[in-house]
Amino acid sequence: MAENIKKPPMGGLGGPGRGPKTVEKAKDFKGTAKKLISSYLKDYKWKLLIVVIFAIASTIFAIIGPKILGNATTEIFNGLVRKISGESGINFEKIAEILLTLLGLYVISMLFSAIQSFTMTNVAQKLTFRLRNDIAQKMNRLPMKYFDKKTNGEVLSIITNDVDTFSQNMNQSITQIITSVCTIIGVLIMMLSISVSMTLISLLILPFTVLLVRIIIKKSQKYFKAQQDYLGHVNGQVEEVYGGHNVVKVFNGEEKAIEEFSKMNEALYHSGWKSQFMSGLMFPIMRLAGNVGYVGIAILGGYLAVKGKITVGNIQSFTQYNRQFTEPINQIAQISSQLQAMAAALERIFEFLEEPEEEQTVENPVTIQGLKGNVTFEHVKFGYNEDKTIIHNFNETIKDGQKVAIVGPTGAGKTTMVKLLMRFYDVNEGAISIDGHNIKDFNRGELRKMFGMVLQDTWLFGGTIKDNIKYGKPEATDEEIYEAAKAAHVHHFIQTLPNGYNMIIDEESGNISQGQKQLLTIARVILANPQILILDEATSSIDTRTEQQIQAAMDNLMKGRTSFIIAHRLSTIKNADIILVMNEGDIVEQGTHEELLEKGGFYANLYNSQFQDCNDEIA
Repeated sequence: MAENIKKPPMGGLGGPGRGPKTVEKAKDFKGTAKKLISSYLKDYKWKLLIVVIFAIASTIFAIIGPKILGNATTEIFNGLVRKISGESGINFEKIAEILLTLLGLYVISMLFSAIQSFTMTNVAQKLTFRLRNDIAQKMNRLPMKYFDKKTNGEVLSIITNDVDTFSQNMNQSITQIITSVCTIIGVLIMMLSISVSMTLISLLILPFTVLLVRIIIKKSQKYFKAQQDYLGHVNGQVEEVYGGHNVVKVFNGEEKAIEEFSKMNEALYHSGWKSQFMSGLMFPIMRLAGNVGYVGIAILGGYLAVKGKITVGNIQSFTQYNRQFTEPINQIAQISSQLQAMAAALERIFEFLEEPEEEQTVENPVTIQGLKGNVTFEHVKFGYNEDKTIIHNFNETIKDGQKVAIVGPTGAGKTTMVKLLMRFYDVNEGAISIDGHNIKDFNRGELRKMFGMVLQDTWLFGGTIKDNIKYGKPEATDEEIYEAAKAAHVHHFIQTLPNGYNMIIDEESGNISQGQKQLLTIARVILANPQILILDEATSSIDTRTEQQIQAAMDNLMKGRTSFIIAHRLSTIKNADIILVMNEGDIVEQGTHEELLEKGGFYANLYNSQFQDCNDEIA
C-alpha cells in the first residue's frame, strides 16, 4: 500500500550527535551564496562586521585563558618546590593576581560573545522577516498556472520549513564558523608557542582519527539512507491508513495494514540498528585517539619538564589546548552539513521569488466606473499547455443583466471560460471584452472588483462570521451585513450561534455545516454587490429545501446583473436567459431551456440522462 508513496523530506533518526545522516545538498552553493549576499546581506554589512570583530575578539580572549591558568599552576608548583627547599613557599598574592586577570579575560570574552550573538540574532530575524514578507507578496503576484503545477504542501513548505531552516542555520552557523576557525588558528599558535615537538605529536594523531571516522561514515551512510527511506515508508503508510481509516474498517483491512506496517517497521529497525551502531563507533575511536594523544603529550611533556625545557603549567595549558583543538574541527564538520541544508532551502526560496509574475497593471488602464457588464468572447482560443488546446474557437455576446448558464460534460471547458474572463489566465488567441474594452486594458485588481464569485468549495478564513461576510467590502456597516445575511437566508441561523455574528470560525467550529458555510459565502457576494456574478456549482453542497430558498435569493440578486452559472444539475438553470452548451471547448448549442429541449440535441440528451438517473434513484 505504501510502497508507491513518495518519501517525505525528513532527516531520519540520525540527529545531532547520533552520527551522519543524509543531508540535502544545494545544486549551486556558490550561486545561492552570491544571491544571498547581493540581495540581502549587503544591507547588514556593518552589523555583520560587528559580528566578525566581536566573535574574533571573544575567541582570542578565551584562547589566552589556558596559558594564563598554566602560569598559575607553574607558580603553585614552584612555590611548593621552594617550600620543600625551605624557602619562602607559595606566593598567593601573585596567584590571586593571575586568577583575577583570568577572570577579567573570561568576563570580557563573555561580553563580546553576547554582543555578537545579539547582533547576529537581530540580523537573522530581520532577514527571516524580510524573506517571509517577500514570499507573501510574491504569492499574490504569481499567475494561477504556477499553482497548477505545485501542490499546496510544496508552497507552504517554502514559507515555513525552508525559511525556518535558513533562520536557524544562519543564526548558528555564521558565528560558529568564525569562532571555530579563529579557535583552530589561535590554539595552534598557542600550542606552537609552548612546544613545537608536542604540537607535532598532536597533529600526527589527527590524520589517523579523520581516516578512521571517514571509513565509518562511508560504511554507515548506506544504512542511514535505508533508515531514512524506510522511515518515509512507515510515515506514509501510517498517514495513508489513518486518512482512509473508515475505508480500512469497512473492508476489514486492519490485519493487512498491521502486517504491512510490521514489515516496514522490521526493516526500519534493522537499518536503524546498523546505522546507529556504526555511527556509535566514532566516539570511542575519537576518544581512544584523544587518549593516545594525551599519553604522548604527557610522556613528552614530562621528559621536557625534567630537562627544564618546559614548565608544569605549560604542560597543563598544552593539554587544554589539545582538547580545544579537536572540538572546532568537529564543529566545522557539523556546520558544513547545516550550511548545505541552508543553501538548499535558500535555493527553493530564491527559485520561488524568481518565478515569472503576472502583470498587475497596464499603461492608461480603463476604469470600471459606469460599466454595465456586456461581455463579448471573440474567437477565443486557450490551452493550459500550449500544445494542448481545450478552448478552440469560442464566440459569444452576452448583454448586461442576462443570466447565462454554461453546461456540459466534465472537461468541456466551462470553468476555464470563467477563469479567462477574470484573467486568472490569458487567452492564447482572440479577445474577451467588457462593454467594448479588452479585459487586458484593465488593471487586474480593478477588473476583478467587477466580479463576485461563489464556488463549489467554500473558503472561510479564521475570524468572526461578520469579518468573513464583509471580506469583499471591509467598510460595510452592520446593517448592510445583516441585510446581506437575510438575503442569503442565513441571518436566523447566525443568531442561534454563540456570540452570533461575532462567533469565531475555526477548525473547532463543528456546529457549522458545509451547506451553512456556503450560505455565508453567498452572503459575502451579496454584500459586495458586483456588476458580474459567477456561480460555479454554488448550491451543490446545499440540501434541496435550502437550495430552493437560495435559488429565490439568487434570482433577486441576479436581476440587473450579468450572471454566469456553471451547473451540472440542469434542473437549477431552467430559468436562465440563455444556456450555452459546451463540449470539448466549443459551444455546440445555445438557447433557452425549452428551446434546447425541443431541438432534441446534446443538451436534451444531457437533461434526459439526469432525469432518468433521478427516476432510477427514486425507483
